Amino acid sequence: MNILISPQAFKGSISAIDVANYIEKGINKANPNITTTKMPVADGGDDTLETLVSITNGHIYKTKATGPDGTKIMTSWGALGDNKTAVIEMAKISGLALLSGNIKDPKNYTTYGLGEIIKECLDLNYNKFIIGIGGSATNDGGAGMAQALGANLFDNKKKEIKRGAIGLKNLKSINLANLDQRIKNCEFLVACDVNNPLHGPNGATFTFGPQKGFNERELCKIDKYMKNYGDLIDMNSGNKISKVPGSGAAGGLGAGFMFFVNGKLKSGSQIILDYINFESQCKNADIIITGEGQIDFQTINNKAPIAVARIAKKHNIPTFAICGVLGKDFEKVYSEGIEKVYPICKNESEKEYAISNASKLIEKTAYDLINQNFI
Repeated sequence: MNILISPQAFKGSISAIDVANYIEKGINKANPNITTTKMPVADGGDDTLETLVSITNGHIYKTKATGPDGTKIMTSWGALGDNKTAVIEMAKISGLALLSGNIKDPKNYTTYGLGEIIKECLDLNYNKFIIGIGGSATNDGGAGMAQALGANLFDNKKKEIKRGAIGLKNLKSINLANLDQRIKNCEFLVACDVNNPLHGPNGATFTFGPQKGFNERELCKIDKYMKNYGDLIDMNSGNKISKVPGSGAAGGLGAGFMFFVNGKLKSGSQIILDYINFESQCKNADIIITGEGQIDFQTINNKAPIAVARIAKKHNIPTFAICGVLGKDFEKVYSEGIEKVYPICKNESEKEYAISNASKLIEKTAYDLINQNFI
């Protein structure tokens, strides 16, 4: 029997690589004659960088960049083993978590540092990019990123606008003449799993602004600034970029990637599975074991375990899942190809213990899964 082990990280507890290793240990204890292959996965969120770097034998670069509030921070990005592809988690540069809950003035938060990191990657001859954009603190539409890459965003006096959402208020023209020319030869895949447009009632500001610190009074103003920005990029591109589902992701960064660098928005899990050639790799498996920290009704929104299960289902390969804890309506995953879910803890009261002892609990759960189904 051949078992393919393809979990993602258990958020806040254990990496995807380690989850796979402990599942393998449990399988080997139950039946050492089973052949195992480990192929950890990710969905563009937390741990995507580390997972892809590890499975491709790549390298993590530590560097400095401008954080969301304009101060310099230490951050990191990944160079994958093909020596062509860089993987960047936007949250490590312009993320809400970097502010430690100390939200002061979100209208001034900028994606400038993200552009600095992209420029550093270009300097090292990387021309393919996988970029996860979840967890942003910013609402500037990617304007800061574009400014760092050389784009000029002018007010009516031909002066560069301020960084942050506040600058979009005075934006009158966009000039791409000084945009880094190397971008023309690059490919940007942007992990985006929301469908919000750039502005309007369901846009970036009204949907995600409150969690970034905007109050009710500010939301209408900032959305007007975002509409001004959206109208300009639509006019300059000749396309309705601001209406594209996902253009409002990460405070409008989705639109910024599409306009300034011709980025392609795709499901994060699909980007990762395509990159590692998962579908062709799984065809020799008899069983697949996947997993994540919590499996619930949100898992079916093409998170990595479901993306794995859907591909497996196409090839009639049974898929089992191991998770930290079961959440609301977890049973929905069964209609997507997962045969059974095995939690390492029974309820929320055991959660802290499970987080602290994830390795041995994952190993034991994998052992039980094999014993119950294949011995």
